[in-house]
Amino acid sequence: MIIAIDGSAASGKGTLAKQLAQHLDLAHLDTGSLYRGVGLQLINAGLEASTIKENQCVEICSKLDLSLASSPLIRSDKVAQMASVVAAMPAVRAALLEMQRRFAAKPPYGVGAILDGRDIGTVVLPDADLKFFVDADIEVRADRRTKELLQAGQSVMFRDVLTDMQERDARDRSRSAAPLRPADDAITIDTSTMDRDAVLGLALSHVARITG
Repeated sequence: MIIAIDGSAASGKGTLAKQLAQHLDLAHLDTGSLYRGVGLQLINAGLEASTIKENQCVEICSKLDLSLASSPLIRSDKVAQMASVVAAMPAVRAALLEMQRRFAAKPPYGVGAILDGRDIGTVVLPDADLKFFVDADIEVRADRRTKELLQAGQSVMFRDVLTDMQERDARDRSRSAAPLRPADDAITIDTSTMDRDAVLGLALSHVARITG
């Protein structure tokens, strides 16, 4: 089984993907971690979002250290903002596309794969068995992200996180390369007033419909 999950930042798509992967014995790939990995390597090289060039990013993609995907260093807001800029570059998305498709075609473990990101159902895996689009009210999402960053020991304020998230949403939804949008056959889940168990239960009910 192949499941694609797309959605906005802090909507809960990553949490849902991990829970479904564990419940259904699927290999999981957080594709956003790939872009964050590129972003972190650019930051480590002393580059700023306003000065980076597409060819620099593509070069990093070609030798991306996949261990960064599990590094806590990629979870900072600074890295998230850099990743959002990088992800808007068509050449970068093309460079990482085959890596994602190979993961889905030959999962490293489990009985299938689940990928979450911004363009999984629309571009990366348009023939996925099941597609979800996860979203929530932006103030709810900003509050979630603020609490997450504070718990990680970062000094942030809600209004700054909200502003950054509004800018990131605008970039994600308006970029020319694979903009954030639901696939035509995606099931939309609004998590604004739902806890993670309720979201998982709803998603599993849709899985049951196609698996019998």
